[in-house]
Amino acid sequence: MKNWWFSRFRVVFSIIVLVILSSVVSAAWKLMAVRSSFLVKPEVAVAKKVVAKKAGKRLDPVLVLPENEWVDSTLNALSIEEKIGQLFMVATFSNRDESHYKYIDRLINEYHIGGLIFFQGGPVGQAQLTNRYQSQTKVPLFIGIDGEWGLGMRLDSTISFPKQMVLGSIQDDALVYRMGADIARQCSRLGIQINFAPVSDINSNPANPVIGIRSFGEDRENVTRKAIAYMKGLQHNKVIATAKHFPGHGDTDADSHFTLPVLTHSAEQLTETDLYPYRSMIADSLMGVLSGHLYIPSLDSTPNLASSLSEKVITGLLRKDLGFRGLVFTDAMNMKGVLKTGKAAEVNLKALVAGNDVLLYPESIAETVSKIKDAINRRIISEKIIDDKVKRILQAKYWAGLSEYKPVDTNNLYADLNSEGSKELYRELCEASVTVVRNDNDMLPVGSVMDDKMASVSIGEGSSAAFQKMLSTYKPMRSYTFYEGPSSQEQITEMLGYLEPYNTVIVDVHGIAYNPRRNYGVTAEMANFVGQLKERNKKVILCLFGTPYSIQFFPQTDVLICANQDGKDQQEIVPQIIFGAMRSQGKLPVSVLSYKSGTGVSTTAINRIAFGTPESVGMNGDMLKKIDEISNAAVSNHVFPGCEVLVARRGKIIYDKQFGGLNYRTPEKVNSETIYDLASLTKVSATLQAVMLLYDRKQIELDQKASFYLPELAGTNKQNFTVRDLLLHRSGLISFYPSLWERTKTGGGGLLPEYYSSKSDTAYYLQVAPKLYAKGALRDSVWKWVVESPMNNRKDRAGSYGYLYSDLGFLTLQKIVERVSGQPLDIFVSSNIYEPLGLAYLGFNPLHRFSEKQIAPTEQDYRFRSQLLQGTVHDQMAAIVGGVSGHAGLFGTARDLAVLFQMNLWKGSYAGKRYYEAATVPFFSRIYDESHHRGLGWDKAPGDGNSSYVSPQASMNSFGHTGFTGTMVWMDPEEDLLFVFLSNRVNPDAENTSITTQRTRRKIHDIVYSSLTERKSELP
Repeated sequence: MKNWWFSRFRVVFSIIVLVILSSVVSAAWKLMAVRSSFLVKPEVAVAKKVVAKKAGKRLDPVLVLPENEWVDSTLNALSIEEKIGQLFMVATFSNRDESHYKYIDRLINEYHIGGLIFFQGGPVGQAQLTNRYQSQTKVPLFIGIDGEWGLGMRLDSTISFPKQMVLGSIQDDALVYRMGADIARQCSRLGIQINFAPVSDINSNPANPVIGIRSFGEDRENVTRKAIAYMKGLQHNKVIATAKHFPGHGDTDADSHFTLPVLTHSAEQLTETDLYPYRSMIADSLMGVLSGHLYIPSLDSTPNLASSLSEKVITGLLRKDLGFRGLVFTDAMNMKGVLKTGKAAEVNLKALVAGNDVLLYPESIAETVSKIKDAINRRIISEKIIDDKVKRILQAKYWAGLSEYKPVDTNNLYADLNSEGSKELYRELCEASVTVVRNDNDMLPVGSVMDDKMASVSIGEGSSAAFQKMLSTYKPMRSYTFYEGPSSQEQITEMLGYLEPYNTVIVDVHGIAYNPRRNYGVTAEMANFVGQLKERNKKVILCLFGTPYSIQFFPQTDVLICANQDGKDQQEIVPQIIFGAMRSQGKLPVSVLSYKSGTGVSTTAINRIAFGTPESVGMNGDMLKKIDEISNAAVSNHVFPGCEVLVARRGKIIYDKQFGGLNYRTPEKVNSETIYDLASLTKVSATLQAVMLLYDRKQIELDQKASFYLPELAGTNKQNFTVRDLLLHRSGLISFYPSLWERTKTGGGGLLPEYYSSKSDTAYYLQVAPKLYAKGALRDSVWKWVVESPMNNRKDRAGSYGYLYSDLGFLTLQKIVERVSGQPLDIFVSSNIYEPLGLAYLGFNPLHRFSEKQIAPTEQDYRFRSQLLQGTVHDQMAAIVGGVSGHAGLFGTARDLAVLFQMNLWKGSYAGKRYYEAATVPFFSRIYDESHHRGLGWDKAPGDGNSSYVSPQASMNSFGHTGFTGTMVWMDPEEDLLFVFLSNRVNPDAENTSITTQRTRRKIHDIVYSSLTERKSELP
């Protein structure tokens, strides 16, 4: 009896042990499945991911292809024909005719294809076709695109991000992640679930004709980091990433589009190099792999067998050895590299038998379907294997959201795909990729623009206008061009002759090809020209706008910059690095000559104004577009013929646009080099700058009487006011003095010949108008008349003069500056401020340096000079003294003013040079007269916000000035914000006051403040 109970006990105990063991084993298998499946990180905000990455943290991965009821029920409901159809991803286009679209309709309805890969076309057309095709299918289609550098690789009217070798130069992988995320956003918006990217091949062969710049480079660690960042950016945003071209296309010298490349690497070399990125990506979270059409004898020695058709490579290496559990796509099955091994239907079947899940761009669909069904019947491939493939496809479709498919909304599609954020990201990627390869003697950044005589020479095809224009923004220089590159020694010799006066030559090379054939487009003459510059002891800054592989064809230069790619953004970025507006960050992604992969000089940025996008400084670009509406409307309504609006924040010009023309009659448009009469901006742009400089030098005391510096004022009604009184407009001087020019006219309104002549000579040399000159002695007469002028009668109870805005006050300040400095005002400010800042256009009497065609015309003057004023100062009092006066007479461009006032906003420092003590500008710009909102020389924002030109959102610390001709500059240190507005509203008639009555400047200023998405108070 005991034995019986003991036997029963042993049976029960064994069962319990088996159950426990079974549970443990099951749990272990589930854990292994979790660890070996594709892993993607949860969807969280990009900013959080970037922060986590920078902090070195890893977010917990989650399973991507979970079992799901929709997957199982869908699979069970499919016929064998429908299952086979899921294995096809057919090429289609959105720029074809209806016959092509009906062909795709037929493939969907008759062969139940599982997906489409779109190529050329446009976004709206593709969206409409996607909706059309999806509406016909039982199982939603996978929509894919081969968008390695974004939708722009295939579609017009969309953004192209930099190519992958450009990205390989970037040191911040978070930028590549953000690019992947933005491409995913655009793909999702267009109804795309798969992007056949990133290229994960290591380009170890510089002569590779098909990968090259499509690779992140030659360093396996860099390639892997960038590929994972790109992959995660896609997959965190529900777009499947597809690493290609497995097992590695980087060391081939043939193009698989045309033939079958041979990769002779040993198994060990493959493991250590080519497979390294794929192994790392699979271990992380990779969802898709694209198998390359390569012949690799060390993996499968079957003669001429493409690796994409090899069971040893796909099932053995990829599935079993590397543990990949995701979707395997073939490379395009129409490529000659695979079709040379057999007919289309045969190679399609071989690809499936080898282990691929999806046939990409297959040919002969009908024949292939028959071939697969026959193979199932003949047990070449089992229906279970087909089911496994289809199940993975359905799981991926479920993961991508196709179980709840919604048609693509075409409303605002173009705007959504071309967001300002995307454009800013592109700019950031370009900035981070530009590489300073060599920088002998720390030539970069170029400091003071007065240091050297510089010229530039552009070589090669394509427009270099953006590059040369940006160079001239920082330093006016002579620019030359070899439009198609030098073709003879005679041309080189001629150019060398032009360059003889210059010490430093910037050479920018364009038209560099991506293909290694014919030396990437670099000719012997290009290299010879650079070499001969060096032979003549010129310092050479060589800027290559193309692949780093082109470096090998040029001689060594003092500075070598590789922009990696050519485009307007790169052409604007490189000059900013040269002159220190931004730092260089990139490093070479490949080795060239003695420069190893990873070579790169990090130059520093000096405080020099740069150029960027609104989003880069916490502003909304879409909001700023409203400025366009207001400005265009103002031109249409004859508020002014033309204008320019410039906005800078945090040291970057982020908006600079011109509207309208020089006048209402001709089609001549204004541009960034249009010179405007600045009117009373002269007060703060010239006279006040000079006063602050002399104050810093302790040559002027603000509370000293003006008569101390100007003895002729002693004993007059002007002997007691101080320099401070003049700056605050409370000296007692009258506003202006019409008698100054009225005295020079006849009783009938004509001009007295004793003062004026229509011709210039030794006596009459002060240009009053384009065709009118005044006698030189008139300057002394005018000052004598100012000294004798009456005072105003605005005194307070204490007997002190009250506020009265006065041009005569700044004319008097001019005289003080000239007596103390020993130089005329125009020469003093030019030599001490404008020239060191590199301001080519800012100055008095512009007709001495520029054509009148470059200058915006002001009034058609019928009252005094009887002619159109174009290039001579509009203000009458400034005109009769020859165009140089303390209150008016200055002409300039918006960009020159931006540099000048950015220096003021930066408290007197610019480009490594200090112009004022750090406390000087804040001291002069703080408010001293609240009732009249005045600083020392500066205008201040009224506390009640009741201004016709300043936004009520401007801080109380902001300051600036306006001009009678329709100009304005305003700075706000609270927001590190600069606003410049220039117009010629007095053309043709100064009586046009619409700019004030319609508050045009204030409306635009309001938009600038409304566009701020990051306020200073909100920043950490």
